[in-house]
Amino acid sequence: MATPTLVLFTFLALFSSQVFASDPSPLQDFCVADMKSEVFVNGLVCKNPKDHVKPEDFFFSGLDKAGDTNKNLGSNVTLVNVVRIAGLNTLGI
Repeated sequence: MATPTLVLFTFLALFSSQVFASDPSPLQDFCVADMKSEVFVNGLVCKNPKDHVKPEDFFFSGLDKAGDTNKNLGSNVTLVNVVRIAGLNTLGI
């Protein structure tokens, strides 16, 4: 049978450790895709956030519209990616 001291130290070791998770470079919170850029990278090039980012880069007007649910599963999915919402660039969506 475990001693109370061993149980206490095990409890403290498991639940009192501190974890520091942060972005190593918090300078870029978002990367809006520049669809007009001719530079080819793995993904899309970012717009200059100070001059060229607009609220429209984070908006898609089709998500609030009801779709046809008269299908076998009775559901409808609206596919949205970085081509439709440029603000999703580099977010893994």
